[in-house]
Amino acid sequence: MAKRIPQPTQAPRERAFLVGVDIYQQKHHLTLEDSLTELALLADTAGLVVVGELTQKLDHPNPHSFIGPGKIEELKALTEETLAQVIIFDDELSPRHQRELEKIFAPNVRVIDRTALILDIFAQHAHTAEGMLQVELAQYEYFLPRLTGQWTHLARQAGGGGGRAGSTGGVGLRGPGETQLEVDRRQIRERIARLKLELEKVRAHRMRYRAQRKRSRIPTVAIVGYTNAGKSTLLNRLAKSDVYAADQLFATLDPTTRRIELSGGYQALVTDTVGFIQKLPTALIAAFHATLEEIAESDLLLHVVDISHPNALNQFQSVQATLEEIGAGHIPAVTALNKVDRLSQPEVARETTRNYPNSIAVSARSGVGQIELLQLIKQELYETYTPVRVRLPYQQGALISLFHEAGQIERIEHERGGVAIQGRVPGRLMAQFSQWQVAENQPEPEEDEI
Repeated sequence: MAKRIPQPTQAPRERAFLVGVDIYQQKHHLTLEDSLTELALLADTAGLVVVGELTQKLDHPNPHSFIGPGKIEELKALTEETLAQVIIFDDELSPRHQRELEKIFAPNVRVIDRTALILDIFAQHAHTAEGMLQVELAQYEYFLPRLTGQWTHLARQAGGGGGRAGSTGGVGLRGPGETQLEVDRRQIRERIARLKLELEKVRAHRMRYRAQRKRSRIPTVAIVGYTNAGKSTLLNRLAKSDVYAADQLFATLDPTTRRIELSGGYQALVTDTVGFIQKLPTALIAAFHATLEEIAESDLLLHVVDISHPNALNQFQSVQATLEEIGAGHIPAVTALNKVDRLSQPEVARETTRNYPNSIAVSARSGVGQIELLQLIKQELYETYTPVRVRLPYQQGALISLFHEAGQIERIEHERGGVAIQGRVPGRLMAQFSQWQVAENQPEPEEDEI
């Protein structure tokens, strides 16, 4: 007689109901329908199962409940009917909206917004000490203005590190007249201050590491793109490495740098960065400042686009807007139109390249277009340097160092008042040297002893 072996059971996933609002004159790169589809993917990544959605068009959000009173009643009925345990709003709720909605739906149904959901996903996927610090800081800064006496349900979104949102981490003696809520707020502010100090140390370490890399004269490339565009898979292909990659949103958070070989014996350091997304929480942008500096300080951007996605162009534009926001919009870029192998007509992607600047159709999984992409990267890094002759006063030590670190020096002579340098610098740095340029037909400076 066969004996049945008990199998480990998995806890049932929480049931989530989505709410999207189309607000008049509020512009986004995705339509409301596409944004809710993306929100459903985010919910799935966070371990939730979506059981329904509700939408409304408004001139402006309701000052009390974000959506109108009629929609609130409809939402109540739908959550009861679908046995939903979580309501997720597609926009970031103000602290007031959050409190009012909690009063309406508590205690049976939790209310969170898109930002809290993304923070939850980041908390699940942060594995390094730096990543956990960044996520924890973003969570505390998000939760602090929303702190109420009934805020313990937010503990699920808490991150790693030394503390968790929803827990005071051990309450000491209260001051005169302090309520428990005030104690919680004070301790969270103290924790935020400590986290910022820790991240400032991380930032200083990154700056030293970047300076060391620049001294090696190997140019840096930052891989950017919408989440799940295939950035990590492409890095693995180009560098023959094994960076973790998965077909899900925000599979990797922590930047990873690998060396790639280019033709002619040239090299580049390529860094995989966190994926972007529409409505990226401002708290995350602030908390991940040290990581995003990897992008802003790079010599070239490799923008990966999932060309098989129906909203590929909108995602491309969303990333471009975020790059402008973090001060990286001026950096030269190469666009890799990825996942061409998923198209029924791959030649369509090649025709589409004209819609994207400096682009190549590739497949990170199969290797299609890899040689052409590496050649384009080499061209941008090593063949678009601009020849320049400058005389830099010794007081311009930062520019002298910049030429040494980012440029290619062919000749250098020390004069009485400064340094004359002839060489090549990346086009994006030319503006910084324009004031000190020397005309080609100008006679060579006389050599002086230092």
